[in-house]
Amino acid sequence: MNVPNALSLLRIAMVPAFAGVFFSGLPNAHRWAGLIFLLASLTDMLDGRIARKYNKITRLGRVLDPLADKLMTAAALVCIIISKMIPLWIFIVFAIKEILMGLGSVILYKYIDDVPPSNILGKASTVVFFTSCLVMMLFEIPVKAATIVMTCALALTLIAFVGYALNMFRLLAEKKAAH
Repeated sequence: MNVPNALSLLRIAMVPAFAGVFFSGLPNAHRWAGLIFLLASLTDMLDGRIARKYNKITRLGRVLDPLADKLMTAAALVCIIISKMIPLWIFIVFAIKEILMGLGSVILYKYIDDVPPSNILGKASTVVFFTSCLVMMLFEIPVKAATIVMTCALALTLIAFVGYALNMFRLLAEKKAAH
């Protein structure tokens, strides 16, 4: 187990801690949860930087890293929706996109025995989504404004999804042409 993968596992372990603090009833619970969320985001950046700099990119890491991102983002969205900060449809669209991404990853892993690394658009959409969630936890934002911010973040995420889907179809076509 290398350091980047251990950091991804740490982020996965932060998910229940985040949700527990978010709903703890403590004064400023959303802000404290936001700090856990921020720490998770920083470990995400750190594990990627370490993996690239020290050539520690592994197949396990290419699964663990996005899994940790998706779990933390889903937990944040669920918490924010339960707190009525944004409407439920945002989570539904996000969940459908994530399920399709997961199915695509399974298909690629089955047929090409690997999962391609994330691209710049995927990373950018993750940063925008994380930032949007964090802002909602740290500051009181009117629901209408929060919905607009999250809709923009979701739109970028969907654009990145289209890019991943096109890449998946290209990789599958290349694999088929090679046989």
